[in-house]
Amino acid sequence: MRRSVGIPLALGIGLAILVLLLAVGWQILVLDDPRPLTQGLSTRDWLMLILGTVFFALVLAGLVALSAWLVREMRLNQRQRAFLDAVSHEMRTPLASLRLYLDTLGRHDPEPEQRRAFLGRMQRDIDRLAHTVEQTLHAARAEEHRHGLPSDPVMLVPLLDECIEELRTRYELPTSAVQLDARASTAVRGNRGELAVVFRNLLENAVKYSDAPVEVRVRVSPKGDDRVDVAISDRGIGIPATELRKIFQRFYRASRDMQRTAVGLGLGLFIVRNLVRRQGGRVVARSEGYGAGSRFVVTLRTAGVLEHA
Repeated sequence: MRRSVGIPLALGIGLAILVLLLAVGWQILVLDDPRPLTQGLSTRDWLMLILGTVFFALVLAGLVALSAWLVREMRLNQRQRAFLDAVSHEMRTPLASLRLYLDTLGRHDPEPEQRRAFLGRMQRDIDRLAHTVEQTLHAARAEEHRHGLPSDPVMLVPLLDECIEELRTRYELPTSAVQLDARASTAVRGNRGELAVVFRNLLENAVKYSDAPVEVRVRVSPKGDDRVDVAISDRGIGIPATELRKIFQRFYRASRDMQRTAVGLGLGLFIVRNLVRRQGGRVVARSEGYGAGSRFVVTLRTAGVLEHA
């Protein structure tokens, strides 16, 4: 992704003009009549001095802003390269696996049990490829501007149950690994498909960044101000305090130790944040640091409590 160079170019031209004006002004002040330097400054001299100081301050501020912009661009480029590396890995690994199994099936006639094992692994590779493509598409759509907030009522508990069951099946987890605590079946306002993407990403992250045995808890808590919190907690590797705000940035992946723990594209939480905002809600991350687990709280607009569980 390439950013427009219009802003830094305009800033550079403006800084050059200010430097030129500063140089000319100081030359006029000093060379026009050196006597004021020893006899005191006139009103014109004070005006030139003040203008020169202001121009210099503007140049300094502009250089600081330009430097900060360049640092951000460099970091973004680094994250983009990491993203491309991750995409290459997420594509090449399952493709190589599929090719190996297909070659084996084509050249040999394995036993039925071994054939079923091969087919199961091939299915998992296909699911992995599909997930990579879906994440990339969701990221591309997450920043699309849409007029108005979605107002369709979405039953929250059935949606969470569906996402949790899908997660248990994919990772072959026992029922106790992911538990839902919801005292009432609450309807929220939003888009059901986008909310499903949000909860799938958060639940998958909770599992991926957890050591065995996995223990994920999902809690639904009405706030009493037409809002409801959905908290997804795990006892995983945790997140450093310095990373809590950054993890929602596009392509951002936490420290290298955490990157080695689980694969990914660095898009999941970026998608979560943007889709939650499109529902009129917000999401925050909380953690006490490495080894202390993490907790993601999604706040959504309610459409009323319909029935008690």
